[in-house]
Amino acid sequence: MDWYFIVRTLHIISSTILFGTGLGIAFFMLVSHFTDNLQAKFFAARNTVLADYLFTAPAVFIQPLTGFWLISQGGHGWTDLWLVATYIIYTVAGACWLPVVWIQIQLKNMLAQSIQTSEPLPARYHTLFRTWFILGWPAFIGLVIVFFLMVFKPV
Repeated sequence: MDWYFIVRTLHIISSTILFGTGLGIAFFMLVSHFTDNLQAKFFAARNTVLADYLFTAPAVFIQPLTGFWLISQGGHGWTDLWLVATYIIYTVAGACWLPVVWIQIQLKNMLAQSIQTSEPLPARYHTLFRTWFILGWPAFIGLVIVFFLMVFKPV
């Protein structure tokens, strides 16, 4: 059994989960935004929050743990330019993701309240949704760049 390849596989799978889950839940959250059906919006928001807890959050923690282990075992220098770029981009993506998770919870709660009271969504919902959308872009683009850096390891 070769631990390097096992940890590398775990690293690749968790990065795929991180990226794929993020893209998938963002798609459903965005699509639900264009319906007037509050139940559909709530379903998307509730499951987006759940998916972040079940899939995204564990992958967010597994990535640096396996990445650091791979660096230490793979003969890479901790300060190689591609790794330093990866650290920075991953940190920026995470800094965007944390408020996105909080926003998703707020949106879900506002939807639940509107459904329960039969009141329209407050203006704050739309403001938070726009912020959610804007913060998603640097995280998404950042992870695409991190994938590129992991695959090509440019000097």
